[in-house]
Amino acid sequence: MRYKVMFAAGLAIGYVLGTRAGRERYEEIKRLAQRVSDSPTIQEAAGLVGAQAAKVADRAKSMVGDKFGGKVPFMRKPEHEPWSAEKVPSGAGWPDPGTT
Repeated sequence: MRYKVMFAAGLAIGYVLGTRAGRERYEEIKRLAQRVSDSPTIQEAAGLVGAQAAKVADRAKSMVGDKFGGKVPFMRKPEHEPWSAEKVPSGAGWPDPGTT
């Protein structure tokens, strides 16, 4: 029982001392990270990486759509032509019967 109490006391002391030093270090790391993320060079690099990721994602979606398009519901090609502004009369919200 004595060892458990000593262990718990050691944990409590370590926690208190660690949180005091840890908070200061955390704030220091946070300031450094904010400075780095605000850098124009980093912002430019992040934009380029984002653009490349979007291209890769589009390419992957296209490849998957070509292979599994008929089996995945949201990747199927529409069976009919999507609605356009020419087919919908102004204000009615429904297409003319002769244009569909």
